[in-house]
Amino acid sequence: MKTISEIMANMIAFSNGNIHDIDHFVRVWNYARTIGALEGLDADTLYILEVAAIVHDIACPLCREKYGNTNGKRQEEEGAPMAADFLKDSGMRLEQIERVAYLVGHHHTFTGIDGIDYQILIEADYIANATENGYSQSNVRNFAKKVFKTDAGVRLLKSIFVM
Repeated sequence: MKTISEIMANMIAFSNGNIHDIDHFVRVWNYARTIGALEGLDADTLYILEVAAIVHDIACPLCREKYGNTNGKRQEEEGAPMAADFLKDSGMRLEQIERVAYLVGHHHTFTGIDGIDYQILIEADYIANATENGYSQSNVRNFAKKVFKTDAGVRLLKSIFVM
């Protein structure tokens, strides 16, 4: 099975020099890894979470070209099969690849969250997006109240936004 570092290097190469995309998934991965470790995830769940965080926006270049934007629903539709294809030679078990593809295919869906890996990916991606895009304090507070569930995610969000 490929290491997280190998998957990261492959995703950086896949990103074809798009610094914004690379910086974003590295930030999401760091937040996800931090939250996952603080929440005490087992090694397999943490691995799946980290891989999903690295590849969660794999469809962004395609969406920009095909649709002219990176709409979240389009990312989910296009991203799930792309993630599965990207990981097919990773040595991951089929059920691991399927879970990563599921997470990629739902990372903009904030209802029906069905696992700690899914919850943490949502939280990590939101933190990265909020810091990158300068979300207002009211937006951050509202999203935190409605969506954040992990103690570690709430703690990081409050620390970053001094809430």
